Amino acid sequence: MKEDKKKLLAKVAYMYYEQELTQAQIAKELSIYRTTVSRMISQAKKQGIVEIKINHFDSALFELEEQLKQTFKLKAVELVSNERDASEEDQEERLAEAAGAWLRRQLTDELVVGLSWGASVGNAINKIEPKQLSEVVVVPVAGGPSHINSRYHVNTLVYELARKVNGQSLFINASVIQETKELAEGIFNSKYFYELKDCWRRLDMAIVGIGGPLSYQKSQWRDLLTAVDFEELKLREAIGDCCCRFYDSYGKALDGSLNQRTIGLQLEELAKVPQSVGIARGRSKARSIVPLLQKGYLNTLITDQETAEEILRISQRM
Repeated sequence: MKEDKKKLLAKVAYMYYEQELTQAQIAKELSIYRTTVSRMISQAKKQGIVEIKINHFDSALFELEEQLKQTFKLKAVELVSNERDASEEDQEERLAEAAGAWLRRQLTDELVVGLSWGASVGNAINKIEPKQLSEVVVVPVAGGPSHINSRYHVNTLVYELARKVNGQSLFINASVIQETKELAEGIFNSKYFYELKDCWRRLDMAIVGIGGPLSYQKSQWRDLLTAVDFEELKLREAIGDCCCRFYDSYGKALDGSLNQRTIGLQLEELAKVPQSVGIARGRSKARSIVPLLQKGYLNTLITDQETAEEILRISQRM
């Protein structure tokens, strides 16, 4: 490239990036077309005349987000970097802050939003700053926990999110696991449940947690399962749960006695929600997250860097 051409590219770049002139102003001052200015700015970057450096953040994280999006054809990915020597509590706090900020940006007027429950979802909801919206409806997509594990009860989370966005909340008055199939069917078919089922059909967004393998110790609801339930899940190689619905490593929903006694959105219904958002972190949960992404039950993931890297490693081995 001739020296005068390089000089002109450099001048255009200086005026655009350093003097912060608009492309129209540059075009007028240099007596060239605005489209030419735009092309010259792009060319200056390609020729190395302009080098863009993003401070205070590792661009590799953005590349990892894009890799996840492309691998699983996701709508969105939000990743949190892992601080060296950070405690589990610190990592959970960072994930909650990132999830809360991301969710707040997505919340708009007239949405029907569904929530499951658990620590990750609860922490994210707590971090959402109030936002004045209109005609938002927030509903649960799974029944509640037992009385001994009520800290992250879905109704509490539904009420809290609705309060923060000036929305309407609808509650669920049933535990997630019923004693018999008949009891579960009676609840689903009851008059009080009709409005909730109608909202499930109209969901614009679902915000859900992801339960890890059967050995995972932090569940707020699995104390409702019987020994027979655990044995059946073990035999059928359950790898995790979402909306309190178990599935295997291929993403196959595990039908059977337990599934028929469960009060919650089916995975096939979750897949139809325009924005289905999973919030979870931890290498131990990576194997539980992969099937949900591969089957398209979730189209958005909020997690941390090490979990994302493990998810990609697992998917590449399959």
